[in-house]
Amino acid sequence: MVVCVCNALREKDVRAAVKNGAGCPSSAYAALGCRPRCGQCFPFTRAIIAEERSAA
Repeated sequence: MVVCVCNALREKDVRAAVKNGAGCPSSAYAALGCRPRCGQCFPFTRAIIAEERSAA
């Protein structure tokens, strides 16, 4: 599923970034070589981060 249309980031990419240590949307984007633009994806990105943290 596409999480961020602006950067064409997929859910699996964000999950991988979190597994590699990203703790917030901005750090996840930085780990993926981009930066947030419009911010519409932040709520979903935060939910993914929370899921990954609770699963760890």
